[in-house]
Amino acid sequence: MIEELFKRPTALARYREGPLAEAREQFLDRCANDGYSRSMLQKIAWVLLAVAEGLDLEHGKVSTQDIERAADCRRRLRHQPIRTEDSVWTRQMFIHFATEWLRYLDCLQQTEEAPNAFMAQIDAFACHMRDERGLSPVTISTRCERLTWFFAGLCPPRDTLSAIIVADVDAFIESKSKKGWTRASLAALASSLRSFFAFAEARGWCPSGITAVIESPRLYTREGIPEGPGWDDVQRLLVATSGDRPADIRDHAILMLLAVYGLRRGEVAALRLDDLDWEGESIHITRPKQRRAQRYPLLHAVGEAILRYLREVRPRCGHRALFLTLGAPIRPLSAPSITPVAHAHLSRLGLTLSPRGAHCLRHACASHLLASGFSLKQIGDHLGHRSANSTLSYTKVDLTGLRQVAELDLGALL
Repeated sequence: MIEELFKRPTALARYREGPLAEAREQFLDRCANDGYSRSMLQKIAWVLLAVAEGLDLEHGKVSTQDIERAADCRRRLRHQPIRTEDSVWTRQMFIHFATEWLRYLDCLQQTEEAPNAFMAQIDAFACHMRDERGLSPVTISTRCERLTWFFAGLCPPRDTLSAIIVADVDAFIESKSKKGWTRASLAALASSLRSFFAFAEARGWCPSGITAVIESPRLYTREGIPEGPGWDDVQRLLVATSGDRPADIRDHAILMLLAVYGLRRGEVAALRLDDLDWEGESIHITRPKQRRAQRYPLLHAVGEAILRYLREVRPRCGHRALFLTLGAPIRPLSAPSITPVAHAHLSRLGLTLSPRGAHCLRHACASHLLASGFSLKQIGDHLGHRSANSTLSYTKVDLTGLRQVAELDLGALL
């Protein structure tokens, strides 16, 4: 790899003869496999050599403070003056790759995080939700994350569950309300805490009574109308991403799956190359919330969008995930990274939806199917719902039908 990056004999000799040459070579090979460009690999090689020469990697672990000091004392790639923002970027790049290399060598000193005094109880609650209640991994992960936030935010910290009072719960919920959480989100948060303390009371970890007094905002049946773009806006969205830019080609395929099939962002991120049956013209969707799989016919327009992405844009690598990052390091897109894709393109159209994310396209799909005359059962099957009540949350009000009623001339009935 060094021979491919540097041609001048003096530079080549310096990189070959420097400390830990073999370890630096291996890490560069790894970075090359991740898709970094030749110019970026040259910068990475410079960082590795500077770290190998400037830090003592043979006696103990290296801390992040050591890396930052090395970055501040680093040698410059060029001697001419550079802009301040370039210097800041170079420092960040130095620290990032130095940290990654030291972690790769197992030479990085791990920072000790403050232990969570209630991690054992959270783990027991997670096992209870999984083994006894049969909840989905998504629900379990969400509830455990909320509990971690709650215990980390206790002021002053507590050592036992019996020391926690309802005022602590109220203060935590109020803090989330001040940060802009909706009433529905606050109600779900209170439900998670109520469920945990009911579990704790049943095992004698805390006195009974706290569960009964945890309050949450009042919610009303069928409260709120899901906000999603109209189908005309969805068509404009798909047209706007039908260009030749690599990002547009990939995003167009993602948006087609979100809008046409009404998939959740996690379901799109979980798609793998093996889920596409080109001969059978079908696509295999894993439903994590229902812990089952569902097969859809692969529509021609969707198949063409995915094929174009695979042929022209998708990086050649060993990953089996369908959607990958376009820049190095090449890695599968995560579920949270799907939301900014939809948000960016919806914002460019000037839509003022709240929120403008991947899920609003699921609402648009449900509304479009309802307007097309499909029954709630058919819509629920398409969206992967087990219960009709779940489908009702996407189709609470038929706005088109209400407008038709409002336009009726009722004079003849009076």
